[in-house]
Amino acid sequence: MLQKLLLVLGCIVFSFSQLNAQSRDELQKQQQQIQREINDLNNELASIKGNKKAALRAYQAVQNKIKARESLINNIRKDVKILEETLFLNEREIYRLNKELDTLKINYAKSIVFAYKNRGSNEYLNFLFSAENFNDAIKRMAYLKSYRQNRETQAQTIIKTQDLLKQTTITLANNKKEKAGALQSESSQLQVLEIDKKEKDQVVTQLKDQEQDITAQITKRQKENQKLANAIKAAVRREIEEAQRKERERLAKLRAASLEEQKREKDRLDKERQDALVKNNAKNNSNKQKPADVTTGVTASKPIERSASVFESTKEGLTMSLNFENNRGKLPWPVDGGSVSGEFGIQTIPGTKLKADNQGIYIITNVGASVKCVADGEVSAVFDLESDYQAVLIKHGKYFTLYNRLASANVSKGQSVKAGSILGKVGANAQNEGEFEFQVMNEKTQYQNPRNWLKR
Repeated sequence: MLQKLLLVLGCIVFSFSQLNAQSRDELQKQQQQIQREINDLNNELASIKGNKKAALRAYQAVQNKIKARESLINNIRKDVKILEETLFLNEREIYRLNKELDTLKINYAKSIVFAYKNRGSNEYLNFLFSAENFNDAIKRMAYLKSYRQNRETQAQTIIKTQDLLKQTTITLANNKKEKAGALQSESSQLQVLEIDKKEKDQVVTQLKDQEQDITAQITKRQKENQKLANAIKAAVRREIEEAQRKERERLAKLRAASLEEQKREKDRLDKERQDALVKNNAKNNSNKQKPADVTTGVTASKPIERSASVFESTKEGLTMSLNFENNRGKLPWPVDGGSVSGEFGIQTIPGTKLKADNQGIYIITNVGASVKCVADGEVSAVFDLESDYQAVLIKHGKYFTLYNRLASANVSKGQSVKAGSILGKVGANAQNEGEFEFQVMNEKTQYQNPRNWLKR
């Protein structure tokens, strides 16, 4: 009984240790990823050091580095918390094992003393011959045999408990070293964070000297983006009108048919739509353990309550919308490598009057780098912009993605594209660097933060 209790308690502690080990493994992988991101940002800053024209980009890189550093520090703190929990569990386990070991030794000592006092063969024979019948004698022989086996089991349990105590003590010592190392790492990162903040202040000082020129650049870009936004609204409106026209034609054909045929056709289309939803939900449930490839199908995600959309009146349109929705946070980046030079939304720089309102994110990469489609869709429009750039608008059911500031486009309106299809090449900005913009919006042309859709 005692051995079973030891085994159960040991398994509980082992389970907690395994869970904590898995959590720590995940945290350490995240730390490595964040550190790689910080290294890339440091390399980017080193490449533009002394380039006054790139001060705005340097500011964004420093901002990104500070965010990454803060994320790394939070990650380390989570690691320290897990280590503290593990230390507590191991200390409790050592205390329990010591108590159990004392009890085992006392009981074993009592059994040895009892065996010593009754070691004579006469006592053994008297115990057997005092049996009332043959069956009673057999039972007494079995009892004596089990008593000897119990003493052997007690001895083995003591040895195993001593080994477990030794292993747990070693693990505890290692945990203390790991905690000390994590705390030292946290302290070092906090010091570097202060250096990063000072670096940011230096970049802000440079920006103040160039505030007028940068304001002019931002104003020019905002005007270009407003024209593009108007063109996008017009393109989406045309898409809606075309989808409505097709739906009217479909309904007209149904009305022209008999009421019975109309009902059957409507039921069939409704069933296809329902089957698509059921299939999607089934994939969601089956993919909870193993997410699907974002470029090949619908992946697991929490079901979203749907509002009526003309773009989802067909099975194909609904499937495309679901595929895009369910890959939220998992979509591949439109370019390989590169770094974000402009974040989504209203961006301000403390200490200056600089302000920009971005409908998407700007990404710095190599001039001429390939821009890839992030999900299956259809080319809704290709825009020729005044500043010798092109932009490609892709429809994904009721969602749209925009790939702006391309030197050239490889696709044309109405063309079907797959995730990973090359849409064009990145153009050069005013500093002769490769830079383009990526946007995500819905059918109402409500812009959304691409960071929330792209793979982290």
